[in-house]
Order: sequence, then structure tokens, then C-alpha cells
Amino acid sequence: MTLVDFCNLLINGTIEGLLIALPALALTLVMGVARFPNAATGDYMTVSAYAGIGVQALGATSIVVAGLGAIAAGAAISVVFYLWVFRALRGRPPVASLVAAIGVAFFSRSMLTLFVGHDQQTFNMPLVRAWNFGGVRLLPTDLYVAAIALIAMALLFALLHLTPIGRQMRAIADNPDLARACGIRSGRVLLALWAVVGALCALGGMMFGIKAVVSPELGWELLIPAFAAMILGGIGSPLGAVAGGVLLGIASELSVPFVGPSYKIAVAFALLLLVLLLRPRGLFGKAIAAR
Repeated sequence: MTLVDFCNLLINGTIEGLLIALPALALTLVMGVARFPNAATGDYMTVSAYAGIGVQALGATSIVVAGLGAIAAGAAISVVFYLWVFRALRGRPPVASLVAAIGVAFFSRSMLTLFVGHDQQTFNMPLVRAWNFGGVRLLPTDLYVAAIALIAMALLFALLHLTPIGRQMRAIADNPDLARACGIRSGRVLLALWAVVGALCALGGMMFGIKAVVSPELGWELLIPAFAAMILGGIGSPLGAVAGGVLLGIASELSVPFVGPSYKIAVAFALLLLVLLLRPRGLFGKAIAAR
């Protein structure tokens, strides 16, 4: 593998990792605050991507308008299923919410295919020429996608650390009982949480759809890498979810010359297993003391 090949794979892996980090962040927020793995995350991505395509089909030529439509749809479906399903399961064992999330995922996908079918769809994007720097190729679209992902992450971290609602989310994640005793209204915080989760899923679905195609299995295929990124970075750590996503993306792409594209995901999971053997709580997970 030449240096040029390495640089191309590194760029592709970094961009793919940033996109994996978006659903990984959504999973991390739900795990940290609501205390269960939301298996419907991938299907929120799919529904949102199709919503963006639907906005374009209605006559919106701007990809920005389509993106805003996708974000609105993602936030809406996330909040609706929280109010309809997950709110009623608060206080139950996490496995109950997990099973319900799997049901929500299948329900969402079934309703989607009922109305849009199983055909692949694409966003209407202008054709662009890749920039070539001595053999290192870079698509302007990839730069836009990476920039949007980074801006979304920066906004999320600003929300979590610089706003009252974000501090309340972190308080509930750290100690729900103490947060309740301090007068934090968890209902309002959870509504905001699920809206943010839906927006992250929508951005992830849109960005992956722009880079490839949109199909009913889009989110389902991305759910396992997102879970892996969350576990690799450390469950409950937003920074860890970003780091885990980027590491998995880079490891997957750099392994292509050696194992081929069909097995690159296996290399990423081998990296995950290696890290967990050496550091069971993940890269940024906190150690929990036992008494």
C-alpha cells in the first residue's frame, strides 16, 4: 500500500467514522439518560432520510431545505415514540424498553416500506469533480458532509455543557434520584433529549444517504457499527462515542487492501474486542467502584 493509497483510505475512514459517530451519539444519550439501548435508532435514520427525499420530491431543490425536513421528521418520530411507548416503560427493567425499541424499529420499517416500497432512492445532488492532490482525491461533498457532522457534534456538546437543559440531562445521567430531589423536571428534560436524539439520527441518515443511496435497510445496517462505536468509546460518554466512531471508520477502511471491502467490518470489530480486552469499560468509560 503506497502513501497515496493510505491517505485516500484515511480520508474515507475519517469521514465514515464521523458519520457513524452521529447515531453513536444518539445511542449514548439514550443510554446515559434513559438507561436502555435504543434499537430503533437505525430506523429513525431511515425514516428521516426518506423524509428528506420526500421534501425534494415535493419541489424543494435545495439540499438544505431537504435536510431541515429530515431533521424535523427525525425529531418528530423520536418524540412521538417516546410519548407513545417509552414514557410508559419508565421505571421498568431496561430489557422491557429494549424489546419495545426493537418493536418500534420493525414497526417503523414496515410502515415505511408500505408507503415507499423497497426501491433504493437518491438525493438530487449536483455533480462535482473530485480535487486531486498528487493522487490524493477529495470530493467537495465529503468535505461538506464532514463539516456538517462536526458542527452538529459541536452544537451537541455546547448544548450539554453550556445550557440549563443540557446540564439537567447530565445531572439525570449522573444521579437520577439526586436530580429529582433537586427539583429537576425529568419529563421536560426527556422530551428535549428525544428531540435531540431524533435530530442526530436524521443528520446521520441524510449524510449517509447523500454519500450512497437510501434504502429501507439503511439504518439497520448502520445500527451495529453505531453500537460498536458507543461501546468502544465507553457507554455513556459522548466524547467516547465520537472517538469510537472515528476509530472504527479508519480501521475499517485501512483494512480494505488486506481483507477486501466485504470483511472490513470484521476488522473493526476485532479492534473493538481488543480494546475491550485491555480496557473493559471502553476508551472513555468511567470506572465504577464496588462497595
